[in-house]
Amino acid sequence: MPIPLVYHPSYSFPFPGRHRFPMEKFRLLHERLTEAGIATPANLHRPGRARPALLTLAHCPDYLDRFLNDRLEEKEAKRLGLPWSPELARRTCIAPMGTLVTARLALRHGIACHLAGGTHHAHYDFGSGFCVLNDLAVTARALLAQGRVERLLIFDCDVHQGDGTAAILADEPRAFTCSIHCEKNFPTRKMHSDLDVGLPLGLEDDAYLSTVTETLSHLLETVRPDLVLYDAGVDVYAGDPLGRLSVSLAGLAERERRVLSLCRDRDVPVATVIGGGYDDDRAALARRHALVIEAASSLWRD
Repeated sequence: MPIPLVYHPSYSFPFPGRHRFPMEKFRLLHERLTEAGIATPANLHRPGRARPALLTLAHCPDYLDRFLNDRLEEKEAKRLGLPWSPELARRTCIAPMGTLVTARLALRHGIACHLAGGTHHAHYDFGSGFCVLNDLAVTARALLAQGRVERLLIFDCDVHQGDGTAAILADEPRAFTCSIHCEKNFPTRKMHSDLDVGLPLGLEDDAYLSTVTETLSHLLETVRPDLVLYDAGVDVYAGDPLGRLSVSLAGLAERERRVLSLCRDRDVPVATVIGGGYDDDRAALARRHALVIEAASSLWRD
């Protein structure tokens, strides 16, 4: 059986060509996986629009209403860093549902991959760093409220700390947040995850992979989660303009293999989101984001 994938065409829409955020990468990722035969009509799931009752499990109703109706103050909009549009508002309400659908599929099948998600800088009542709503926090709150899991692990390997996730879930002991990130990078003001692993500038493959492997192995043993939400940000790549680490393409592929293998070998369901990644060469960026899904497809097929 092919692994379940979650995607919606609204994830990519026309965006300012010189903008730092690569909005077209979601479409390019889907196209790459389709060409490789990994994404097919048989295994592709399309999420619907999340209702406010779901989104307000992790977000302030007033903030949500003001964003959806284009009433953010100038300072708030600048902190978010994305130009408002009806397409952005539509996408924002679909993507968190996509991560929730991915998590539900992972609980059923052992693995599922979202071709978006990982907006971990969004806080309870404000957006930040290209993140409007926090799909990881929404999903965690929903799964716990619905009794689908008793304990889950958010394992965040994006190069930037998952500050919004840490803040929103700080009072939820059943959701364990772990962020492995470049310490001297955005955000300047870090929040307190349940476990933060700050990495030095320029860290290369061997030390990086050892840290990721040892950290996840320890957490799977001690936290004993019913589900892992894995943020597979590729901005740890040496060529990423916002990364500041020195992980090679081979190292990135090995990270995906190790993380997913550890979860599979311990029979812990894992739901992946793509997280951050930046590059003017959008096709190359999509190839890096595809690595986690290619690894999942290979490991679960084997």
